[in-house]
Amino acid sequence: MPLAGPVPASPYPDPVEAIRAFNRMYTRSLGLLNHGLLGSRFSLTEARVLYELAQQDGATATDLSRTLGIDMGYLSRLLANFSRSRLIKRTRSAGDARSSSVRLTPDGHAAFESLDRAARDQIVSLIQPMTVVRREELLTAMRSMRRILEPYERENSYFLRPVRLDDLRPIIERQGALYGREYGWDESYRTLVADILGNFVKTFEPKHEAGWIAERHGKMAGSVFVMRASASVAQLRLLYVEPKARGLGIGGRLVRECIGFARAGGYGTLTLWTNDVLVAARRIYEDAGFQLTKQEDHRRFGKHLVGQWWELEL
Repeated sequence: MPLAGPVPASPYPDPVEAIRAFNRMYTRSLGLLNHGLLGSRFSLTEARVLYELAQQDGATATDLSRTLGIDMGYLSRLLANFSRSRLIKRTRSAGDARSSSVRLTPDGHAAFESLDRAARDQIVSLIQPMTVVRREELLTAMRSMRRILEPYERENSYFLRPVRLDDLRPIIERQGALYGREYGWDESYRTLVADILGNFVKTFEPKHEAGWIAERHGKMAGSVFVMRASASVAQLRLLYVEPKARGLGIGGRLVRECIGFARAGGYGTLTLWTNDVLVAARRIYEDAGFQLTKQEDHRRFGKHLVGQWWELEL
């Protein structure tokens, strides 16, 4: 479990290394490093998704992404594999044609029940040799860890969902306000965002274009779009993250979602245009593998800026 920022004083010489050592011991003890969890053909993530599907009858992919904190693109590929293996079935939602419920098939239930039995047997074999006192010490320590860590997990949690029509006006308003406050850009930037999203709605091609919203505590925490530039080129547009949600990896995850979508859609290149003053965004693009291909001075949004074009070969 990574720790960010300064670490407070501790009676232990290195609390970070102590936690990492515990994680290594724990994952080794439960065999989480093996290729298949509990001797099965499933990875840890696949087993966790099977568990959630067994608990939630008719969960949507968005529900699963929110509950587990899994990247939506990665989850979609995992569910596609489950579907090919006939472990799940999808039912189109009557209230929203864009959404479908996911349920375990009889084969899926059998796979989950086998994993569930193996997991229980593993824990029984772990605690059975312990005395009653030792077992209670273990459970008390685990309760303490949950009590301490759960507030931090809730505070930093977020999930991605597809953009909706009623998200567009808030995106326009928030981007206009944030870039105005943080960089002194004038109202022409808000107008540009409105024009981009207006064209997105008019010419929307579901197979070739998409947008995502990051939600945190029930509020929009960021957004991004992939738009068709040509048959072979997609464009990443309008990435932003709310100030209070920065530092949680939301920007990087939104960009990875765009990359996964563009690759799955058969594009050869993902391109974007930004400005050099957007340092944090440029760092995300570099980390994702984008290459700076061109830059030039210009005056827009009431400022002298350096525009930059970046590309990622898919």
